[in-house]
Amino acid sequence: MLVLERREIVGGAAVTEEFYPGFRNSVASYTVSLLNPKVIADLELYRHGLRIVERKVSNFLPLPGDDYFMSAPGVTQAQVARFSKRDAERLPEYERRLETIADVVRTLLLEQPPNLVESGIVPAIEESLRAAQLAGRLNKLDLTAKRDLLDLFTKSAGDWLDSWFESDPVKALFGFDSVVGNYASPYTPGSAYVLLHHVFGEVNGKKGLWGHAIGGMGAITQAMAACCLERGVEIRTGVAVKDLIVERKPERAGGVIIDETHVARGVVTESGESLRAKVVVSNLNPKLLFERIAPQNALPSDFRERIARYKVGSGTFRMNLALSELPRFTAKPEPGDHLTAGIIIAPSLAYMERAYDDARAHGWSREPIVEMLIPSMLDDTLAPGGKHVASLFCQHVQPQLSGRRSWDDHKEEVADLMIATVDRFAPGFTKSVLGRQVLSPLDLERTFGLVGGDIMHGALSLDQLFSARPVLGHGDYRTPIDGLYMCGSGTHPGGGVTGAPGHNAAQVVKRDLRRGRV
Repeated sequence: MLVLERREIVGGAAVTEEFYPGFRNSVASYTVSLLNPKVIADLELYRHGLRIVERKVSNFLPLPGDDYFMSAPGVTQAQVARFSKRDAERLPEYERRLETIADVVRTLLLEQPPNLVESGIVPAIEESLRAAQLAGRLNKLDLTAKRDLLDLFTKSAGDWLDSWFESDPVKALFGFDSVVGNYASPYTPGSAYVLLHHVFGEVNGKKGLWGHAIGGMGAITQAMAACCLERGVEIRTGVAVKDLIVERKPERAGGVIIDETHVARGVVTESGESLRAKVVVSNLNPKLLFERIAPQNALPSDFRERIARYKVGSGTFRMNLALSELPRFTAKPEPGDHLTAGIIIAPSLAYMERAYDDARAHGWSREPIVEMLIPSMLDDTLAPGGKHVASLFCQHVQPQLSGRRSWDDHKEEVADLMIATVDRFAPGFTKSVLGRQVLSPLDLERTFGLVGGDIMHGALSLDQLFSARPVLGHGDYRTPIDGLYMCGSGTHPGGGVTGAPGHNAAQVVKRDLRRGRV
């Protein structure tokens, strides 16, 4: 088995690099929760050095003035009660019902979705059985859970949260998950699913928590690479794929050629080297794979049209900062456990909606949404003694700037704005910045292959989920080209550092090889 990585370091967007002299950070993906426990066990990641620590506080939401809202195990309900006794009373039922649906989603993560097939009695029976098993599982839910499932897959997060809570800070903290990697308002229909997508993870066996990989996100992929090397996999870095080798295989009936099938036989690298293989598996964004790598004449016309309409672009602007000191928030100035949290600057759903509207009109929100993590609070390997690193995940910005503008001309201006936004809640923060790495949507695409800066490899909308991800009829990790498979976040179950698409695709490839389908 051979793995090709375009960059000089394995890991895709889950890497740790020095971005300023003496300061290292997870430069793209930046926090852990969705990494599937079975993937961790199958690849023996803990034996290969992975260690994940939990945040001491889950989330910290500084508010205008000198107030804040904080969530953590055993703390959240009392914090909610500060803003609304009614919301505090409703919180346990909200969490119970949300967790019921999250448990349903968890059971689907490591499964091949039922696939729509056009012909063949055996494939049709297999997919019908798969669909029947899913229907049977969902039918075990009570009526309340079935209604919640429908709501969470179709409604906006804002409508869902408004039906539960009355306090703006409470709704803001829970609603932030609905816009992470989602270029949309929290009141956009379907955003409730994005909220759900971010709560089905776990850390060290504890559901719903987020954590930090010691050594950064690169520790995950380095542990994976170590496992692969131990098992005889060859990994080559600095090798970009330019073309897919596709041959035509005649299909015969009664000795007569009745059709031709396109079959993947390997790849051609940018250096011109041809590498032959029985199977090719791609974790690229589907638009990259099918619009730039695969030959167009090997793809059905309707499939090409669907890929052209495949929605990408998450409105994400990513920054890494080297800090001389910890920020001191007006609402909670002394350093403490709240600085281990996801620090969310977005005090209400209305604020988030304005950020989206402003970005659509202007190119970027002038009052942006910023989530800041300070991983050096939990990991002293990332920065020199007494100093720190911060990850800034910023929204909303246009994936491609309108008006013939380029992100290369505006990214430093927007980076200043993001830092100034944090400074409004933590005065003096700007002066603490020793150095910064700025990644616009264009930079994210150039560096990591995230088309339009899309961290999910495609919007998590109802028409791009489960059996329809990326295209209905190819939700089973197979493609229109025999021997070519997909295993990235553009397939089920979608974005995040989960390992699940690769796990599922591997099962399909193994089954096809065993049955002689390849």
